[in-house]
Amino acid sequence: MAACCISSILLIVACSKNFLEKKPLGPTSSITLATKAGVNGLLIGAYSMLDGWGGPDMGSGPYAQAVSNWVFGGVVSDDAHKGSTDNDQSAIARMENFTADPTNSYLSGKWGALYTGAQRANDVIRELAMVQDGSMAPEEMTEVKAEAVFLRAFFLFQAAKIWKNVPYVDETITYSNSNYNVPNTTPIWPDLEKDFQFAADSLPSTQSDAGRANSWASKAFLAKVYMFEHKYQEASALLNDLIHNGVTASGQKYALLPNYTDNYNPADKNNAESVFAVQMTVQDGSGAQNGNPGDILNFPSGGPTTCCGFYQPSFSLANAFKTDQVTGLPLLDTWNDVDLKNDQGISSSDPFTPYSGTVDPRLDWTVGRRGIPFLDFGIMPGKSWIRAQAQGGPYIFKKDVLPSSQEDAYGDIAFGWGPNQATAANYVVIRFADVLLLAAEADVELGSLAEAEKYVNQVRARAANAQYWVHTYKDPNDPTKGFTNTPAANYKINQYPTGYFEQQGQQTAREAVRFERKLELAMEGHRFFDLQRWDNGTGYMANVMNAYIQHETSVPGLESNILKGAKFTQGKNEIYPIPQRQIDLSVTNGSPTLKQNPQY
Repeated sequence: MAACCISSILLIVACSKNFLEKKPLGPTSSITLATKAGVNGLLIGAYSMLDGWGGPDMGSGPYAQAVSNWVFGGVVSDDAHKGSTDNDQSAIARMENFTADPTNSYLSGKWGALYTGAQRANDVIRELAMVQDGSMAPEEMTEVKAEAVFLRAFFLFQAAKIWKNVPYVDETITYSNSNYNVPNTTPIWPDLEKDFQFAADSLPSTQSDAGRANSWASKAFLAKVYMFEHKYQEASALLNDLIHNGVTASGQKYALLPNYTDNYNPADKNNAESVFAVQMTVQDGSGAQNGNPGDILNFPSGGPTTCCGFYQPSFSLANAFKTDQVTGLPLLDTWNDVDLKNDQGISSSDPFTPYSGTVDPRLDWTVGRRGIPFLDFGIMPGKSWIRAQAQGGPYIFKKDVLPSSQEDAYGDIAFGWGPNQATAANYVVIRFADVLLLAAEADVELGSLAEAEKYVNQVRARAANAQYWVHTYKDPNDPTKGFTNTPAANYKINQYPTGYFEQQGQQTAREAVRFERKLELAMEGHRFFDLQRWDNGTGYMANVMNAYIQHETSVPGLESNILKGAKFTQGKNEIYPIPQRQIDLSVTNGSPTLKQNPQY
């Protein structure tokens, strides 16, 4: 596997609370690195790859490499459209309509970033074995190795979700050993289990730095690996341990935050809901490269920012937030029958009255829509707002955007485009709500429907707290004057009645849990991989995606050609093609070691 050849020699620095902000300066010798400071410097370098930025340039910029998986997990699902104009970042368009081939630059970019990260983690383990100067106690060496093993498993887990058939590379794979062309014909799930288990057994429950992996984060990832393998019993045991006993790296007991939107607030990051997060910083001298570098396209054009209008919520996603006007429950069967009232094709100067039916309050923390306050910027859309409605629809992604009141403290100018696009908001890879819903999913498959209902209701109870809904402005002409206590829309959400899951049966409970993940984790990069996990060869994902394509292409006024004629092919599009560049580089004795995925 060619990416394994990349060597990472990094700045030697001592650990501190800002350890993830350090930048590599240049090469140094392996002998110099075989010290406590040297090994910790290499470990910092491995952590620095978590945001996807810093590996080889594969021709896709940082966007393909984003840890949020906004392309791989969001655009290429029913969560979102690419946005912008059809020909802007055309490699994403070909992924969105399932015509991407193995030469797609986004595939190469993602592969390069993930395997660079894995190689950096392996560099730590190799160098650690050479430390003989007495600078590290045995327990220190075990902990550093466990962090490196965790990071290696993290990167390879992302690769396995995207391509399924990928090489597993550990510290024994090196250029000098001439064994770097590793085949991808053996499933790596058992290797990931082993790595995350080692990390869980070897890491402490708390860390001096909030961004470091702890034992509980390792257990969370191990549980997620089990879920992808459909090992529900093993996953359930771990998830329940996390729910009842788990703590963050800072020692806070895992819990849902009272305010849903605080999960995206940089002033409240590394909180009790953050199981494992990739640390983002700004105004640190890096030129905004440590502030969500892969997501800087995903902001409104005009209005709160100046670029670039990518990652627009789909009509289908907005529709999912409609609720039953009597019960306040999701419309599990009819949610997409009629579109939520929107301003598609309506000029910003024309009158418009928002949808008057009931909606889940999480809609307006996820989706910017006409007539609703957009954070503290004003009623959307303001006069200067630009939306490419014909290409991506009328909606704007909201979770990434900083309030104007936070721009000075937590924002930075990214590539000279706008003040609100590089932010200090962490990307939370696993948050506690995810853990609760995974536990509910496992319980449904194990027949424990009452337990599943309890976990889903915990998530819904948080969303039902009216104190933290979006409210109207005190003065619509001056948002800086704050908010009233009046909800901005007709919000109605309730928990499932006690015994509902058992009364309705396993299939309804299963769909309720899956729908809750769609709502709670919308546009956080999970959706494609959730559908993939639920499919398991049944055709479920193809059915969902082809129904989505049919719906989105039938919306009047959506002129985009990206999805027109698109088709999700069962047995093919559940995973992505292996980059052709990697296959070509893997040739040994005239034949490639890497095998292409089916039908590509």
